[in-house]
Amino acid sequence: MLLDAFDPQHFRENSETALAKLEKHLSDISIRGLELIEPARLTQAARALMTTEHDKIAAFDEERLAGIIDLYVRTGIQVHSPGYMGRQFSGVVPLAGVIDFVSSVVNQPSSFYEAGQLPNAVERIMADELNRFIGWDPDGFTMITTSGGSLANLTALLAARNEKLPGYWSQGGSAVRGQPRPAIAVGADVHYSVARAAGVLGIGDAQLVRLPLNRQQQICPAEVRATLEAAERQNLKVFCMVASAGSTSVGAFDPIDELAEVAREKDIWLHIDGAHGASLLVSDALRAKLRGIEKVDSLTWDAHKMMFVPAPCTMLFYRNKETALSAFRQKASYVFDEEQDVYTAYDSGGKNFECTKRPMIMTLWALWAIYGRALFAEKIEYLCQLTEEAYGVVRGDPDFETVHRPEANILCFRYHPADLENRLGRRVEKKDVHHLQIAIRNRIKFEGNFFISKVNIDGVAALRVVMMNHQITGEHFRMLLSEIKRTAQDLLGGEEGTEKA
Repeated sequence: MLLDAFDPQHFRENSETALAKLEKHLSDISIRGLELIEPARLTQAARALMTTEHDKIAAFDEERLAGIIDLYVRTGIQVHSPGYMGRQFSGVVPLAGVIDFVSSVVNQPSSFYEAGQLPNAVERIMADELNRFIGWDPDGFTMITTSGGSLANLTALLAARNEKLPGYWSQGGSAVRGQPRPAIAVGADVHYSVARAAGVLGIGDAQLVRLPLNRQQQICPAEVRATLEAAERQNLKVFCMVASAGSTSVGAFDPIDELAEVAREKDIWLHIDGAHGASLLVSDALRAKLRGIEKVDSLTWDAHKMMFVPAPCTMLFYRNKETALSAFRQKASYVFDEEQDVYTAYDSGGKNFECTKRPMIMTLWALWAIYGRALFAEKIEYLCQLTEEAYGVVRGDPDFETVHRPEANILCFRYHPADLENRLGRRVEKKDVHHLQIAIRNRIKFEGNFFISKVNIDGVAALRVVMMNHQITGEHFRMLLSEIKRTAQDLLGGEEGTEKA
């Protein structure tokens, strides 16, 4: 039975079972959201699929495998459905799933060249390919892959801290004793991973200098210098500034070019969290959203968002390859070679936190190698055009209000009809609008036709859609608005709405 579990013929049969079910799954383009199952019921269903044999290896059960795959596919967010408009992870280009499948079977950790030769080679290739759109010195920059944007942001901030505060790695906070407290300047809407990183790095959340935003939820460049100078008067030394290229909440793009000028003037490391929006660089029509990107020090770029590959696949770029080495300053004879050669020069283990790391770049490289840049550019452009169309639909409907103009593929809006006061029978307060949006979103989620998200903007909840599926059309969005209206009318009519959300 031990040999049966590793038998190549069984592997082929099992793969064919999975492929048949996945083909059916991908062929289903019906409108569906999330089938949310109570955890105890799902746990019970999962346990029912487990063998009861504990004393010896159980015989393979094809029906059990089919049941596991069916349960897995059915209970996940339906990222390939036109009803999915809720999050920033996407349905993948199917070929990327095939390559990820190969990676899982050959199982080559990719932090060191000798363990994963092709992944390390193509990591360099993809770095060069994508740097054509960033614009750094081809011989001076570098790129590593990390398991997610949060880890990339942490690694970049670690490199920035060690570069600007050289003694911190070995001596900790005592290296700056008696000096101004180290601080990081961030947009007021920065991703929570940056605040987490400040805590992990020993900087502290209290040393985050919040840069004011304008009405488009972008860092307001006119107020940056004054904010930094105010921080200096509070005995803070800002060593790094973090801006967004496609913020998580509304998809806003901070003014990189103007922020880079301030950063250079004040000797501050400028990091761009482009986890969502950096992919716009591959589009000739949209690249200008990141004007000035060639002036920054580091850039986080998630391929598992707008490059449509399996998660995680994050790339962390450094303008100066030498600074990548400052993030981690360690010696470990069991992995790091004392004398580099043509092979170890490709190792990335010394530049990232992970030792055993999946060969995540393989999915992106395979798509780029086979289809080229246009596959990504055309899909991204379609999604952004679709979001702009949706914005026009919302603006033209008196039952809704827009809260920003979309810069990419994220749109936030509120259900707020002119007669809401009459429907409530009293004066409308901000909390009423807030609770109504949450109630609408929750009801839609539980009904399972569409999956959308929500976000608080200026303290009031807004409905949030993220267009990640090229099979979504303007008509699908209009169907979503109709469902929102119907849901809101039910909530308001049934006295469930604003107080019980």
